[in-house]
Amino acid sequence: MSLSDLFQENFTNYDELGASVCVWQNGKIVASLGDGFRDREKTRKWTTKTRVLIWSATKGLASACLLHQCEQQKIALSRRVAEFWPEYAEKGKGDTTLLHILSHQSGQPALRNSEIPFLEREQVVAALAGQEPFWKPGSAHGYHARTYGFLVDELVRRIAGVNVGTYFREVFGAPLGLDLWIGVPPQLADDVAPIYSARRTRPPSDEDPFYTELAKQDSLAFKAFTTPAGLMVPSVMNRPAIRTQVLPSFGGIGTAESLATFYYRTFCEPNFFSPERIAAISETAASGIDAILRIPTAFAAGFMKDPISGAGHKFRGLFGPSPLAFGQPGAGGSLAFADPKNNVAFAYVMNQMEPGLLPNPKSLRLVRLVYGEDF
Repeated sequence: MSLSDLFQENFTNYDELGASVCVWQNGKIVASLGDGFRDREKTRKWTTKTRVLIWSATKGLASACLLHQCEQQKIALSRRVAEFWPEYAEKGKGDTTLLHILSHQSGQPALRNSEIPFLEREQVVAALAGQEPFWKPGSAHGYHARTYGFLVDELVRRIAGVNVGTYFREVFGAPLGLDLWIGVPPQLADDVAPIYSARRTRPPSDEDPFYTELAKQDSLAFKAFTTPAGLMVPSVMNRPAIRTQVLPSFGGIGTAESLATFYYRTFCEPNFFSPERIAAISETAASGIDAILRIPTAFAAGFMKDPISGAGHKFRGLFGPSPLAFGQPGAGGSLAFADPKNNVAFAYVMNQMEPGLLPNPKSLRLVRLVYGEDF
Protein backbone atom coordinates (compact mmCIF):
# COMPACT_ATOMS: atom_id res chain seq x y z
CA MET A 1 0.00 0.00 0.00
CA SER A 2 1.26 3.48 -0.82
CA LEU A 3 1.66 6.26 1.73
CA SER A 4 -1.13 8.13 -0.05
CA ASP A 5 -3.53 5.18 0.26
CA LEU A 6 -2.70 4.67 3.92
CA PHE A 7 -3.13 8.38 4.57
CA GLN A 8 -6.58 8.27 2.96
CA GLU A 9 -7.56 5.48 5.37
CA ASN A 10 -7.17 7.99 8.19
CA PHE A 11 -10.26 9.73 6.83
CA THR A 12 -12.30 6.62 5.97
CA ASN A 13 -11.36 4.41 8.94
CA TYR A 14 -10.10 6.74 11.68
CA ASP A 15 -12.47 9.72 11.46
CA GLU A 16 -9.75 12.20 10.59
CA LEU A 17 -11.10 15.66 9.75
CA GLY A 18 -8.21 17.56 8.19
CA ALA A 19 -4.56 16.52 8.15
CA SER A 20 -1.21 16.73 6.40
CA VAL A 21 1.86 14.50 6.36
CA CYS A 22 5.29 15.27 4.97
CA VAL A 23 8.36 13.06 4.65
CA TRP A 24 11.90 14.10 3.80
CA GLN A 25 14.43 11.46 2.81
CA ASN A 26 17.95 11.69 1.41
CA GLY A 27 17.83 15.40 0.74
CA LYS A 28 14.37 15.87 -0.74
CA ILE A 29 10.67 15.75 0.03
CA VAL A 30 9.42 12.30 -0.99
CA ALA A 31 5.82 12.86 0.14
CA SER A 32 3.69 15.87 1.02
CA LEU A 33 0.00 15.09 1.37
CA GLY A 34 -2.98 16.99 2.70
CA ASP A 35 -6.70 16.31 2.65
CA GLY A 36 -9.95 16.71 4.51
CA PHE A 37 -11.48 19.88 5.87
CA ARG A 38 -10.40 22.83 7.99
CA ASP A 39 -13.72 22.96 9.85
CA ARG A 40 -16.26 20.49 11.27
CA GLU A 41 -18.92 21.95 9.02
CA LYS A 42 -16.75 20.79 6.10
CA THR A 43 -17.04 24.05 4.22
CA ARG A 44 -13.31 24.73 3.75
CA LYS A 45 -10.93 22.23 2.19
CA TRP A 46 -7.67 21.32 3.88
CA THR A 47 -4.50 21.41 1.75
CA THR A 48 -0.78 20.94 2.31
CA LYS A 49 -0.62 24.72 2.88
CA THR A 50 -3.09 24.70 5.77
CA ARG A 51 -1.67 26.03 9.03
CA VAL A 52 -2.73 24.50 12.33
CA LEU A 53 -1.76 24.49 16.01
CA ILE A 54 0.87 21.82 16.70
CA TRP A 55 0.58 21.87 20.49
CA SER A 56 3.66 20.44 22.25
CA ALA A 57 5.47 19.75 19.00
CA THR A 58 6.38 23.41 19.55
CA LYS A 59 8.83 22.32 22.24
CA GLY A 60 11.19 20.99 19.58
CA LEU A 61 11.32 24.40 17.90
CA ALA A 62 12.05 26.13 21.20
CA SER A 63 14.72 23.58 22.09
CA ALA A 64 16.50 24.19 18.79
CA CYS A 65 16.75 27.89 19.62
CA LEU A 66 18.52 27.31 22.94
CA LEU A 67 20.72 24.58 21.47
CA HIS A 68 21.70 26.82 18.57
CA GLN A 69 22.67 29.65 20.87
CA CYS A 70 24.78 27.20 22.89
CA GLU A 71 26.40 26.04 19.65
CA GLN A 72 27.16 29.60 18.56
CA GLN A 73 28.61 30.66 21.89
CA LYS A 74 30.29 27.32 22.63
CA ILE A 75 28.26 26.87 25.81
CA ALA A 76 28.43 23.34 27.23
CA LEU A 77 25.10 21.88 28.32
CA SER A 78 26.77 20.95 31.61
CA ARG A 79 26.89 24.66 32.52
CA ARG A 80 24.69 25.77 35.40
CA VAL A 81 21.47 27.64 34.63
CA ALA A 82 22.32 30.19 37.33
CA GLU A 83 25.35 31.34 35.33
CA PHE A 84 22.93 32.89 32.86
CA TRP A 85 19.91 33.38 35.12
CA PRO A 86 21.30 34.20 38.61
CA GLU A 87 17.90 34.31 40.34
CA TYR A 88 17.38 30.66 39.43
CA ALA A 89 19.89 29.50 42.06
CA GLU A 90 17.33 29.94 44.86
CA LYS A 91 15.80 27.06 46.86
CA GLY A 92 18.31 24.34 46.01
CA LYS A 93 18.44 24.91 42.25
CA GLY A 94 22.00 26.23 42.04
CA ASP A 95 23.37 23.06 40.48
CA THR A 96 20.65 22.75 37.84
CA THR A 97 22.28 22.49 34.41
CA LEU A 98 21.12 23.42 30.95
CA LEU A 99 20.87 19.70 30.19
CA HIS A 100 18.58 19.21 33.19
CA ILE A 101 16.23 21.82 31.74
CA LEU A 102 16.36 20.43 28.20
CA SER A 103 15.80 16.80 29.27
CA HIS A 104 12.92 17.39 31.70
CA GLN A 105 15.09 16.63 34.74
CA SER A 106 14.95 20.04 36.42
CA GLY A 107 12.17 19.15 38.87
CA GLN A 108 10.10 22.13 37.71
CA PRO A 109 7.07 20.55 35.97
CA ALA A 110 4.59 22.82 37.75
CA LEU A 111 4.17 26.01 39.75
CA ARG A 112 3.64 25.79 43.49
CA ASN A 113 1.41 28.85 43.20
CA SER A 114 -1.54 27.64 41.13
CA GLU A 115 -3.04 31.13 40.78
CA ILE A 116 -0.46 32.58 38.39
CA PRO A 117 -1.95 33.02 34.88
CA PHE A 118 -0.21 31.44 31.90
CA LEU A 119 -0.12 34.70 29.96
CA GLU A 120 1.67 36.57 32.78
CA ARG A 121 5.12 35.52 31.62
CA GLU A 122 7.14 37.61 34.08
CA GLN A 123 5.16 36.26 37.03
CA VAL A 124 5.62 32.68 35.83
CA VAL A 125 9.36 33.12 35.33
CA ALA A 126 9.79 34.74 38.75
CA ALA A 127 7.84 31.90 40.36
CA LEU A 128 10.00 29.25 38.66
CA ALA A 129 13.16 31.03 39.78
CA GLY A 130 11.97 31.46 43.35
CA GLN A 131 10.36 28.11 44.11
CA GLU A 132 11.78 24.86 45.45
CA PRO A 133 11.93 22.11 42.81
CA PHE A 134 9.63 19.10 43.13
CA TRP A 135 12.63 16.77 43.02
CA LYS A 136 16.39 17.23 43.18
CA PRO A 137 17.48 18.34 39.70
CA GLY A 138 19.01 15.44 37.83
CA SER A 139 17.64 12.77 40.17
CA ALA A 140 14.52 11.99 38.10
CA HIS A 141 12.73 13.07 34.95
CA GLY A 142 9.13 14.03 34.30
CA TYR A 143 7.43 15.74 31.41
CA HIS A 144 7.30 19.52 31.88
CA ALA A 145 4.14 19.98 29.81
CA ARG A 146 3.46 23.66 30.54
CA THR A 147 6.58 25.03 32.23
CA TYR A 148 9.16 23.81 29.70
CA GLY A 149 8.64 26.68 27.30
CA PHE A 150 9.04 29.30 30.01
CA LEU A 151 12.34 27.80 31.18
CA VAL A 152 13.78 27.54 27.68
CA ASP A 153 12.47 30.94 26.58
CA GLU A 154 13.94 32.70 29.60
CA LEU A 155 17.34 31.15 28.92
CA VAL A 156 17.21 32.25 25.28
CA ARG A 157 16.26 35.75 26.41
CA ARG A 158 19.14 35.83 28.91
CA ILE A 159 21.74 34.49 26.47
CA ALA A 160 20.60 35.87 23.10
CA GLY A 161 18.57 38.90 24.17
CA VAL A 162 15.38 37.99 22.26
CA ASN A 163 12.45 35.66 22.87
CA VAL A 164 12.25 32.23 21.23
CA GLY A 165 9.57 33.35 18.78
CA THR A 166 11.86 36.01 17.35
CA TYR A 167 14.93 33.78 17.53
CA PHE A 168 13.20 30.95 15.72
CA ARG A 169 12.07 33.17 12.86
CA GLU A 170 15.44 34.90 12.46
CA VAL A 171 17.59 31.77 12.62
CA PHE A 172 15.38 28.98 11.25
CA GLY A 173 12.01 30.16 9.96
CA ALA A 174 12.94 32.96 7.57
CA PRO A 175 16.22 31.46 6.22
CA LEU A 176 14.51 28.14 5.48
CA GLY A 177 11.33 29.76 4.12
CA LEU A 178 9.18 28.00 6.71
CA ASP A 179 5.50 28.64 7.35
CA LEU A 180 6.16 27.75 10.97
CA TRP A 181 5.84 30.08 13.93
CA ILE A 182 6.01 30.41 17.70
CA GLY A 183 3.46 33.22 17.62
CA VAL A 184 2.06 33.99 14.17
CA PRO A 185 2.13 37.58 12.90
CA PRO A 186 -1.25 39.32 13.30
CA GLN A 187 -1.95 39.29 9.56
CA LEU A 188 -1.92 35.45 9.61
CA ALA A 189 -3.85 34.93 12.84
CA ASP A 190 -7.21 34.43 11.12
CA ASP A 191 -5.83 32.04 8.49
CA VAL A 192 -5.27 29.05 10.78
CA ALA A 193 -7.43 25.93 10.87
CA PRO A 194 -9.25 25.58 14.21
CA ILE A 195 -8.31 22.68 16.45
CA TYR A 196 -11.05 20.43 17.88
CA SER A 197 -11.20 18.53 21.15
CA ALA A 198 -11.17 14.74 21.10
CA ARG A 199 -14.60 13.22 20.48
CA ARG A 200 -13.73 9.97 22.24
CA THR A 201 -12.84 10.13 25.91
CA ARG A 202 -11.22 6.73 26.55
CA PRO A 203 -7.40 6.93 26.29
CA PRO A 204 -5.17 3.88 25.82
CA SER A 205 -5.33 1.57 28.86
CA ASP A 206 -1.57 1.64 29.48
CA GLU A 207 -1.97 5.33 30.33
CA ASP A 208 -4.43 4.60 33.17
CA PRO A 209 -1.84 5.33 35.92
CA PHE A 210 -1.40 8.85 34.58
CA TYR A 211 -5.12 9.58 34.31
CA THR A 212 -5.67 8.21 37.81
CA GLU A 213 -3.13 10.73 39.10
CA LEU A 214 -4.50 13.51 36.91
CA ALA A 215 -7.88 13.13 38.59
CA LYS A 216 -6.34 13.98 41.99
CA GLN A 217 -6.16 17.73 42.45
CA ASP A 218 -3.30 17.41 44.94
CA SER A 219 -1.15 15.28 42.61
CA LEU A 220 1.92 16.48 40.77
CA ALA A 221 0.42 15.27 37.49
CA PHE A 222 -2.60 17.53 38.03
CA LYS A 223 -0.37 20.49 38.88
CA ALA A 224 1.85 19.82 35.85
CA PHE A 225 -1.09 19.99 33.46
CA THR A 226 -2.94 22.91 35.10
CA THR A 227 -0.20 25.38 36.10
CA PRO A 228 0.41 28.08 35.07
CA ALA A 229 -3.34 28.62 34.95
CA GLY A 230 -5.36 29.06 31.76
CA LEU A 231 -5.17 28.11 28.07
CA MET A 232 -6.58 24.69 28.90
CA VAL A 233 -9.00 24.08 26.03
CA PRO A 234 -8.80 24.20 22.21
CA SER A 235 -11.54 26.82 21.93
CA VAL A 236 -9.28 29.31 23.72
CA MET A 237 -6.25 28.35 21.64
CA ASN A 238 -8.33 29.03 18.50
CA ARG A 239 -8.64 32.73 19.33
CA PRO A 240 -6.61 34.89 16.92
CA ALA A 241 -5.21 36.95 19.79
CA ILE A 242 -3.81 33.79 21.41
CA ARG A 243 -2.30 32.55 18.15
CA THR A 244 -0.05 35.63 18.07
CA GLN A 245 1.37 34.98 21.54
CA VAL A 246 4.85 33.48 22.02
CA LEU A 247 3.89 30.22 23.75
CA PRO A 248 6.89 27.88 23.37
CA SER A 249 5.38 25.09 25.46
CA PHE A 250 2.49 24.44 23.07
CA GLY A 251 1.56 27.44 20.91
CA GLY A 252 3.40 26.74 17.66
CA ILE A 253 1.51 27.01 14.37
CA GLY A 254 2.47 25.83 10.91
CA THR A 255 2.23 23.22 8.17
CA ALA A 256 3.44 19.63 8.11
CA GLU A 257 5.72 20.44 5.19
CA SER A 258 7.43 23.24 7.08
CA LEU A 259 7.69 21.17 10.25
CA ALA A 260 9.33 18.25 8.44
CA THR A 261 11.58 20.65 6.53
CA PHE A 262 12.69 22.21 9.81
CA TYR A 263 13.68 18.84 11.24
CA TYR A 264 15.47 17.69 8.11
CA ARG A 265 17.36 20.88 7.27
CA THR A 266 18.28 21.45 10.92
CA PHE A 267 19.26 17.98 12.09
CA CYS A 268 19.90 15.82 9.00
CA GLU A 269 22.09 18.42 7.29
CA PRO A 270 24.99 20.45 8.77
CA ASN A 271 23.27 23.80 8.27
CA PHE A 272 23.00 24.89 11.89
CA PHE A 273 24.77 22.33 14.08
CA SER A 274 28.06 20.51 13.91
CA PRO A 275 27.95 16.72 13.49
CA GLU A 276 29.27 16.47 17.04
CA ARG A 277 26.38 18.53 18.41
CA ILE A 278 23.81 16.52 16.46
CA ALA A 279 25.36 13.32 17.81
CA ALA A 280 25.12 14.74 21.33
CA ILE A 281 21.47 15.73 20.78
CA SER A 282 20.79 12.14 19.67
CA GLU A 283 22.02 10.70 22.97
CA THR A 284 19.51 9.76 25.66
CA ALA A 285 19.94 11.94 28.74
CA ALA A 286 17.10 10.55 30.87
CA SER A 287 14.95 7.44 30.68
CA GLY A 288 12.69 5.30 32.83
CA ILE A 289 9.27 5.78 34.40
CA ASP A 290 8.24 9.37 33.92
CA ALA A 291 7.43 11.13 37.20
CA ILE A 292 4.50 12.91 35.55
CA LEU A 293 3.24 10.69 32.72
CA ARG A 294 3.70 7.44 34.72
CA ILE A 295 4.84 5.50 31.66
CA PRO A 296 8.35 4.81 30.34
CA THR A 297 9.74 7.86 28.55
CA ALA A 298 13.15 9.01 27.39
CA PHE A 299 14.55 12.44 26.64
CA ALA A 300 17.61 13.77 24.88
CA ALA A 301 18.80 17.37 25.08
CA GLY A 302 15.63 19.15 24.01
CA PHE A 303 13.69 16.28 22.47
CA MET A 304 11.77 13.12 23.27
CA LYS A 305 13.13 9.72 22.28
CA ASP A 306 11.71 6.23 22.26
CA PRO A 307 12.64 4.44 25.50
CA ILE A 308 14.80 1.34 25.12
CA SER A 309 14.32 -1.87 27.12
CA GLY A 310 17.14 -3.67 28.90
CA ALA A 311 17.26 -6.06 25.96
CA GLY A 312 17.91 -3.16 23.60
CA HIS A 313 14.45 -3.05 22.03
CA LYS A 314 12.22 0.01 21.76
CA PHE A 315 9.16 0.13 24.02
CA ARG A 316 7.42 2.05 21.24
CA GLY A 317 8.23 3.38 17.78
CA LEU A 318 7.10 6.99 17.66
CA PHE A 319 10.29 8.03 15.90
CA GLY A 320 11.00 5.06 13.64
CA PRO A 321 13.42 2.16 14.19
CA SER A 322 16.63 4.09 14.86
CA PRO A 323 17.59 4.47 18.54
CA LEU A 324 19.20 7.78 17.58
CA ALA A 325 16.02 9.41 16.23
CA PHE A 326 14.41 12.20 18.24
CA GLY A 327 11.47 14.56 18.01
CA GLN A 328 8.40 15.79 19.80
CA PRO A 329 4.73 14.84 19.66
CA GLY A 330 1.88 17.22 20.31
CA ALA A 331 -1.44 16.78 22.09
CA GLY A 332 -4.10 15.00 20.10
CA GLY A 333 -1.89 13.37 17.49
CA SER A 334 0.64 15.71 15.89
CA LEU A 335 4.15 14.29 15.53
CA ALA A 336 7.50 15.41 14.15
CA PHE A 337 10.98 13.93 14.29
CA ALA A 338 14.42 13.69 12.73
CA ASP A 339 16.32 10.47 12.09
CA PRO A 340 19.85 11.60 11.17
CA LYS A 341 21.11 8.01 10.87
CA ASN A 342 18.64 7.17 8.09
CA ASN A 343 18.35 10.71 6.64
CA VAL A 344 14.63 10.89 7.34
CA ALA A 345 12.40 13.61 8.77
CA PHE A 346 8.66 13.21 9.32
CA ALA A 347 5.76 15.44 10.34
CA TYR A 348 2.04 14.86 10.77
CA VAL A 349 -0.43 17.58 11.78
CA MET A 350 -4.20 17.55 12.10
CA ASN A 351 -7.14 19.48 13.54
CA GLN A 352 -9.20 16.67 15.11
CA MET A 353 -7.56 15.68 18.39
CA GLU A 354 -7.63 12.14 19.78
CA PRO A 355 -7.34 11.12 23.45
CA GLY A 356 -4.06 9.89 24.89
CA LEU A 357 -0.63 11.12 25.86
CA LEU A 358 1.22 9.96 22.77
CA PRO A 359 0.62 9.80 19.00
CA ASN A 360 -1.99 7.37 17.75
CA PRO A 361 -2.29 4.99 14.76
CA LYS A 362 -3.18 7.83 12.38
CA SER A 363 0.45 8.95 12.32
CA LEU A 364 2.24 5.82 13.54
CA ARG A 365 0.91 3.67 10.68
CA LEU A 366 2.48 6.17 8.30
CA VAL A 367 5.79 6.11 10.15
CA ARG A 368 5.92 2.32 9.84
CA LEU A 369 5.20 2.48 6.12
CA VAL A 370 7.95 5.04 5.58
CA TYR A 371 10.47 2.59 6.98
CA GLY A 372 8.81 -0.48 5.48
CA GLU A 373 9.11 -2.52 8.64
CA ASP A 374 7.75 -3.27 12.07
CA PHE A 375 9.83 -2.17 15.03
